Amino acid sequence: MQKELRKSFNAQFTEEKYSRYMQKVEALHPGALDFRNAETPIFIPKDFTKKMLDACEDILDVITADNFKTLTDRSIPQNILVPGEDQHPQCLVFDFGICENKEGAMEPQLIEMQGFPSLFAFQVFHSELTAEYANLPDTHSSYLNEYNKETYIELLKEIILGKEQPENVILLEIFPEKQKTRIDFYCTEKILGIKTVCLTKLIAEGEHLFYLKDGIKTPINRIYNRLIFDDLHQQEGLENIIDLTKKYAVEWVPHPNWFYRISKFTLPFIDNPYVPETFFLNELTQPLPLSEYVLKPLFSFAGMGVVIDVTQADIDAIADPENWILQRKVNYAPIIETMDEPAKAEIRLFYFWKENEKRPVAVHNLSRLSKGKMIGTRYNKDKTWVGGSVAFFEKL
Repeated sequence: MQKELRKSFNAQFTEEKYSRYMQKVEALHPGALDFRNAETPIFIPKDFTKKMLDACEDILDVITADNFKTLTDRSIPQNILVPGEDQHPQCLVFDFGICENKEGAMEPQLIEMQGFPSLFAFQVFHSELTAEYANLPDTHSSYLNEYNKETYIELLKEIILGKEQPENVILLEIFPEKQKTRIDFYCTEKILGIKTVCLTKLIAEGEHLFYLKDGIKTPINRIYNRLIFDDLHQQEGLENIIDLTKKYAVEWVPHPNWFYRISKFTLPFIDNPYVPETFFLNELTQPLPLSEYVLKPLFSFAGMGVVIDVTQADIDAIADPENWILQRKVNYAPIIETMDEPAKAEIRLFYFWKENEKRPVAVHNLSRLSKGKMIGTRYNKDKTWVGGSVAFFEKL
């Protein structure tokens, strides 16, 4: 987005340089990078960064309000309600599209939010390698609020480990070796010294959970949760797993209920020019121009079930309108100049929320580039200069 940096980067780009960069990224854990890594980062001017951060503050006003839990109780499916919920999540993320408004100016628009982790550890290494590859000037950083690699890692340890020893903390996933984001699991293990454990390998004895560490049954006191409970019904071979909706003597980071509370469900409660107007489908009191809206299920993952070109027939076919939202469409701007057609982009801001702090703080990010109708692998087949990346912010 910053023309001088974009022009310089593109002029210096070669396939050989990109290949050497990718060798370093893939070497973080050979064979684990299971998503496309884009040829370029994004360079963000400080006025655009400020708009995103200001929008997040308005969103956080809703999340930190006294009535937020009451407001979002309906967001949690009762069959996967997990006991032991804490006062706030330790991490949350906000996805902003780089969009064009009616006046033709660039502005951020919130696409989604999650009370759930992202590639927090991978981005430590990835952003460092990308900064080197891009010959990044010291006027820019992938970190926010004056964080850097060292202070970010220190905070990440505090957030995930808490007061526990690494051997008593696990990263929990289902079949982690099959997950597209598994490179982040290995980076997490490297930084924190914790183990990644499959849900099928948990051992329950009364209210206590254990895992096998080098063949030794080891207590689990804290779980870094990467498990999306809503996705478990799509998995096979889970007949004998333990029921995590029962009460266990563990701390969650973050607690599974926050995945639902801070989600698409929260969007209708937010009033900000950079948050698209959103309605619960069952609460519509007047017709909307459907061509201007996207239809989204509340309970889905990775964009599944989203209807972009909405018709009245789509609306009429929905049996559970309380579980769907209509969100005003945004106009992604094809603003990132590449070697052929320009790319669109989303920026995911990472927020960490320390214990006893009133609000979370923005610390880091990832970005994704697309030339398709939506952001995501299945919309970008056989295209280049698309995929995962990182945004470098002009320092405020």
